[in-house]
Amino acid sequence: MDDLLHALATPRRRQILRLVRGSERAAGDIHRSIGDVTFGAVSQHLRVLERAGLVRVRREGRRRLYQARPEALTPLRQWLESMWDEALAALKAHAEAEEAREGKGRGRRRRRRADERGRRER
Repeated sequence: MDDLLHALATPRRRQILRLVRGSERAAGDIHRSIGDVTFGAVSQHLRVLERAGLVRVRREGRRRLYQARPEALTPLRQWLESMWDEALAALKAHAEAEEAREGKGRGRRRRRRADERGRRER
């Protein structure tokens, strides 16, 4: 998970990952699409993404073709969902406790009002 988070921590690598999400692209195509970074830097970013398992590489002659592996994000997705589930469970418990407190208070207020009306009617 640490390699995955490290790879995704850089905006440039996220940009590269988006570029190769739909189809295979050669390293040179990726470099030209980004434009404001050296080819060497793109290669380094691609290596980090490959090590993290986020892209697959296929060699075709002298070219290297890269494509995203969306399934590699599954552990991150599961971790985030588990945190979301915990947060929702805590929110639900808090809302139910608040509702129970308000419900008790309303019952007392209703009884008090009914008692006051009864006294006035006498």
